[in-house]
Amino acid sequence: METIEILVVAGARPNFMKVAPLMKAMEEHNLRDGNGGKRIAARLVHTGQHYDEAMSEVFFRELGIRPPDINLGVGSGSHAAQTGRIMTGFEKVCEQEKPDWVVVVGDVNSTMACTLVCSKMGIRVAHVEAGLRSFDRSMPEEINRIVTDSLADLLLTPSPDADENLKREGIHDSKIELVGNVMIDTLVANLEKVRANGLLPRLGLKRKGFVYATLHRPSNVDHQASLMTIMNELKRLARQMPVVLPIHPRTRKTCGQFGIALDDQPSLKILEPIGYLDSLCLTDNSRLVLTDSGGLQEESTYFRTPCLTLRQNTERPITVTLGSNKLTRLERLSADIDEVLHRESRFGQIPPLWDGRAASRIVSALVSRS
Repeated sequence: METIEILVVAGARPNFMKVAPLMKAMEEHNLRDGNGGKRIAARLVHTGQHYDEAMSEVFFRELGIRPPDINLGVGSGSHAAQTGRIMTGFEKVCEQEKPDWVVVVGDVNSTMACTLVCSKMGIRVAHVEAGLRSFDRSMPEEINRIVTDSLADLLLTPSPDADENLKREGIHDSKIELVGNVMIDTLVANLEKVRANGLLPRLGLKRKGFVYATLHRPSNVDHQASLMTIMNELKRLARQMPVVLPIHPRTRKTCGQFGIALDDQPSLKILEPIGYLDSLCLTDNSRLVLTDSGGLQEESTYFRTPCLTLRQNTERPITVTLGSNKLTRLERLSADIDEVLHRESRFGQIPPLWDGRAASRIVSALVSRS
């Protein structure tokens, strides 16, 4: 029986939501097609780009992911230093493992660095979440996306706009396959746990009776004027209904530096960073999500929960054109919040192929090209 050797790469915590269903779909493929078909031998590589042992263990347990087979342990650093360490470490792994395919996900430094290594070594790369574009090259993630897609051999896209972006960039149709959103696979697989989650009563919240907010992007939290505007708006909102803000360490630090009080509005509930299942529970049940995160735009669209994204652009435009997301800016944040709160509590559509089966389509695409 032919065996396809695959290395699946994850670099940062959001990658694991994309890797979990992939690893599971590969195991299911072997159980289903193991007698006579092509067998997949998959190994999970964690570059260690973002790594906290305690948080990672909880995360692996929540998502049912086995521990990584290989951990490069590169740690943090400047983009150049981190990318260099990933490339050096991953090249050794590829020399030892000699994979048929390397699967990279998302748009972190690990995604681009491992793709560069493979392109020099003649190893085929499949990019999951290919073709997403914000058209803002000041974002490091945009550079990572463009470089990865220009070098990858198989571009696995989550939505039709991603296909169009790739074709505009001169990538041949034969390399592009629309498979749907693999992050939604993880959401669908965990829905039962999310809906049995006891977080709301623990926090004294009622369904559709609170706002869920997250903030971490430097453009929002590293500048005093922007952070004060956002926090004042959250406190204004908290006078109408509870606002839940799991606070990113970066945001807590800058609030302290800028003298922004976090305890002067009782209905602004400041939490320590929360796990994936708790975040999904808040997204599903909130009246409004206010965020600068990429993943929450997609998850709120699946739940049809209104979402305001504090960014000038998004690499996920389908969440705006079809879903429940709207881009907002500081100067119109107050008006946008009021407008959303006067709309129905759920709206928008779930995009095509956001159905929980993207990972199985990805595995089929890899097997058919092997």
